[in-house]
Amino acid sequence: MGEKINVKEIVKKKKEELKNEVDKLKAKGVAPKLAVILASDDPASQIYVGKKRKMCEEMGILQEEYILDTTTTTQEIVAIIEKLNKDKSVNGILVQLPLYKHIDMDEVLDSISEKKDVDGFHPLTLGKLFIGEKETFIPCTPKGIMTILDDIGTQYVGKHAVVIGRSRIVGKPISQILLKRGATVTICHSKTDDISKYSKMADILIVAVGKPHIVTKEMVKPDSIVVDVGINRVDGKILGDVDTDEVVNVASKITPVPGGVGLTTVLSLLENVVQATKEQNNIVNE
Repeated sequence: MGEKINVKEIVKKKKEELKNEVDKLKAKGVAPKLAVILASDDPASQIYVGKKRKMCEEMGILQEEYILDTTTTTQEIVAIIEKLNKDKSVNGILVQLPLYKHIDMDEVLDSISEKKDVDGFHPLTLGKLFIGEKETFIPCTPKGIMTILDDIGTQYVGKHAVVIGRSRIVGKPISQILLKRGATVTICHSKTDDISKYSKMADILIVAVGKPHIVTKEMVKPDSIVVDVGINRVDGKILGDVDTDEVVNVASKITPVPGGVGLTTVLSLLENVVQATKEQNNIVNE
């Protein structure tokens, strides 16, 4: 019988550290500020923006929001971003995904200054991550995953990590991070024949496909560590991509849903905002 990882305790500890960092910056006369752009009627996105706003308030990070309706064009969003790129009081820019269907996501994300790309989706940011440069922003969900894995003392060198999902947001970046840590990494996706063949070999299994309970206990290696990134709404309930209550009997540790990676993802965003603020003001980590 394994255990569900207490992510809330991890986040509580990390928030105290982050608040201390923000207080130090404010003592130097520097106030971190995040600009958030919401161009979507997706209810989940509105909830996420609310959570980010709440944590910004808790941490003492300034925030301004741009809530845009369905008449908004790609060019109008890009114009807002270009203005924010030049605004020295704004340290980080976040475009909440998904966007309205008629908006060109790539054009919008590519217009964000690399120096303010706190979500870590700009091609230059991802390129630096893939070639292993230290000075870059790590996308928030992969960064949040590593916060959990590091906190529980996960060993990476020589371990087999299997990532189910190949998205730009999670699958691809987390695979690169785990490779850099010395793990042997396998990426599975919708075109993979017999995913369970690979998942049963995983010492570390990360699931990010957006399909409820796609991973069952028969697909998991005994005593492995399982990270469930999925958030699925089914009949008024939030379910992960992993059948947690069954898999916890096989794995050694598993992240819960809700109350798991989603919490560290928001925290990671604000950590990136603080990092951006320091870099833009030439403040060295103390």
